[in-house]
Amino acid sequence: MFVLDSHCDTPTQMLRGLDIGASNSSGQVDISKLKAGCVDASFFALYTPADMGEKEATGHALEMLSLVYDSVKEHEKDIALAFSPEEALINKEKGLVSIMIGMENGSPIRNSLSLLRMFYRLGVRYMTLTHNADNLIADAAAEGNRWHGLSPFGREVVSEMNRLGMIVDVAHVSDETFYDVIECSKAPIVSTHSCCRALASHRRNMTDDMIRKMADKGGVIQINFYPAFLSDSYETSMPGVSVIADHIDHAVKIAGIEHVGIGTDFDGIEITPDGMEDVSKLPRVFDELTIRGYSEDQIEKIAGKNFIRVFNDVISCALA
Repeated sequence: MFVLDSHCDTPTQMLRGLDIGASNSSGQVDISKLKAGCVDASFFALYTPADMGEKEATGHALEMLSLVYDSVKEHEKDIALAFSPEEALINKEKGLVSIMIGMENGSPIRNSLSLLRMFYRLGVRYMTLTHNADNLIADAAAEGNRWHGLSPFGREVVSEMNRLGMIVDVAHVSDETFYDVIECSKAPIVSTHSCCRALASHRRNMTDDMIRKMADKGGVIQINFYPAFLSDSYETSMPGVSVIADHIDHAVKIAGIEHVGIGTDFDGIEITPDGMEDVSKLPRVFDELTIRGYSEDQIEKIAGKNFIRVFNDVISCALA
């Protein structure tokens, strides 16, 4: 099956000196771990802290992007860039792990659709509209006071992302922003790394209504591995693979098997679930789903097929 992780923060670790070609004990993602975890495609997120100024944010994202390109070139026998599902499937046939590019926080585009288009030309295929602060595009879950949803510019951003074939990612946005995006987007949307609020009350998680409405639009929720999103009691009882599977179970119950996937948030989380220390342990999730009675076809959808479908649908909407 095709295994896709829709969100890891490895570019941030690369800025700190991580060599993904070396097996290391500090990072949660590198080439050897991706292969051990049977990962076929990993979205490397260009994460920009919310407190950066506009010009600094743009430069920061470009610096990470350049490191990703250089690293892929250096390790071209093992990994390759992919800008579409088709390219990722071709890479798999060649025995290569696909590195795909997302951008976490829209701050680097400032108030410029031209910059949005340039980042798309450079390979960015999804953009998380905010991080943990309101920006020029929209309100964030951590604040939510500036626009009460999308800004007027944010509505233009969503429309332009639809036109380009860039996936709109609502991880980190406020509830009001989510409902604005659902209304505005002509293409399916995703949450690349979130969990279910019915099981853990963190404001970054999605309510059942949000999960249902995103599925009605054709989108997917990609379950996050951050313990604080998995369990309200993580500080006293660390969740493990069974709790990850609980969130998958719940999302499947609400949205259907076609609308759930995996977005680990590895290299962006300081603590990990018990037994899930890095991306090499990802098969343990699929083993747990097998124990719970999921069929091979159902696990294949969760492992990556659902996200690939949404990606193709977003591209199709752009071409329409």
